[in-house]
Amino acid sequence: MAAKDPLHGKLVTLTGGSGFFGRHVAQALLERGARLRIASRDPRKAHSLKPLANLGQIAFMPCDVRDPAQAEAAVRGADAVVNLVGAFEGDLMKLICGGARNVARAAAEHGAGTFVHISAIGADAASPAGYAEAKARSEDAVLEAFPRATVLRPSILFAENGGFVNMLADIIATFPVVPVFAPEARLQLLFVDDAADAVAAALADPARHAGKTYEIAGPEALEVMELHRRIARGQGRKRHFLPVPDSLAGVFAALPGTPMNEDQWALLRQGNTPSGKLPGLDKLGVQPRPLGLFLDRWMTRYRKHGRFADRVRSAA
Repeated sequence: MAAKDPLHGKLVTLTGGSGFFGRHVAQALLERGARLRIASRDPRKAHSLKPLANLGQIAFMPCDVRDPAQAEAAVRGADAVVNLVGAFEGDLMKLICGGARNVARAAAEHGAGTFVHISAIGADAASPAGYAEAKARSEDAVLEAFPRATVLRPSILFAENGGFVNMLADIIATFPVVPVFAPEARLQLLFVDDAADAVAAALADPARHAGKTYEIAGPEALEVMELHRRIARGQGRKRHFLPVPDSLAGVFAALPGTPMNEDQWALLRQGNTPSGKLPGLDKLGVQPRPLGLFLDRWMTRYRKHGRFADRVRSAA
């Protein structure tokens, strides 16, 4: 008889679980038989998960982690907690750092056995980017309240249904001339399902992973310009890529209403690769899959004639 999965029947609260990454984490945990409580400011965004769950396997509740009482309600009775809260707008220190502190304190007080905190590669308390500073301070806040928490620092995530690659694919499919910001910056993109498997691995074996910090990234580092070119090739499109000087990119990021704010620009400019000083995915038993494994298939819908396109010729 096969051994039961250690997560089977466990109640796991996902704070911020209705976001892009949170929904993939939820799928990974549902497949392993965990019971889920999705707690976020708008849990309706995760209602698409309902058909994937058995009767009673998933519940949803509104939660603003900035409110200690709401954070406490979200984790009460949970065997494990995963904090996925993140944002690039608003009071980041209060939301990312203060929220993480509230959730971790509540989890410790209510006896949760395992806590996984999602930070980010590039987290740095001395960073000029408010996001990176808040992520670094959130790690300190979590470990102070829940010393045996596992901290995961993922690189930029990619998936078929969202994320950075899809944003670039939309732009490349639309415009014949595409500006490229930080063209020489190196990104080690991580498939979102591999990141979700890392979360599940940390939850399933706290004896091995508790109290540790991991940098998790994909197997290949690509320069931003090369990433643009690969996406264009996958679409079968000829595009002219125009490197944008850093000074002009900074002005663009400072303008209101643009798709990239100043924090995002600062983080993109410095690149997004592991430091090499912390353990990675291999220590969590996860083999990361490269972008090239998926890209051509995912770009089919962006081609001029979709799956009927002639890949030998380039579309306009």
